[in-house]
Amino acid sequence: MPLLDNDMETHQLAGGHFGFSATRIDTLGASEYTLVTIAADTSGSISGFEREIEKCLKSVVEACKYDKRADNLMLRLTKFHSRIEEVHGFKPLADCKLPAYDNCIQAQGSTVLYDAATSAIEATIAYGRSLSAADFAVNAIVFVLTDGENNGSILTAGEVKRALERAVKDEAVESIVSVLVGINVGDPRLSKYLSDLQRDAGFTQYVELKDAGPKTLAKLASFTSKSISAQSQALGTGGPSQALTI
Repeated sequence: MPLLDNDMETHQLAGGHFGFSATRIDTLGASEYTLVTIAADTSGSISGFEREIEKCLKSVVEACKYDKRADNLMLRLTKFHSRIEEVHGFKPLADCKLPAYDNCIQAQGSTVLYDAATSAIEATIAYGRSLSAADFAVNAIVFVLTDGENNGSILTAGEVKRALERAVKDEAVESIVSVLVGINVGDPRLSKYLSDLQRDAGFTQYVELKDAGPKTLAKLASFTSKSISAQSQALGTGGPSQALTI
């Protein structure tokens, strides 16, 4: 886990497998927030397009900074391979500096997809619950980006499903949108695997990209930032935003 500044604190998730960091609630300036979590696959198979993924992430952050609700966005970024690493915890978008994403993606290891998805959802809901208890209005959106099947996770696909079900049932946030993104999906078998995972686990949406070229990842960045904006604008309506197309 990265070094924390004075405005950040660590949290442990139930079960003891995973934790996360987040901005101290007493330092926040707005009255409502959309929590954004991006979990990016950095297993060995992404070798060759690490910098394109970084550029995509930077484009998302930069586009969101121009959103009219930028002051109401908080972002957390994790990467996963043989384990999960937190690039940074939940912090206001204004504190997400683009140079901090330089060289944050390195290809290595296997793909703990189920662990990464479950922990991303659970951390988002845990922090959302704390914000709600402090009288903040909160909703959330989670993106899980992967180019392969799970291998090496502690948890199962069933745990992803249960995490999403709990996210809806316990009403810690007003609404949550979950997006599974398949990157560089050229194999029909992988396409079916990810489509089945979206359906079986209960992700709100599955988005499939046939390659990982600059133009394709630029489209992903645009889709992601627009989806974040739509979910932020939905806060206060009592429901989630409508799914967008890439």
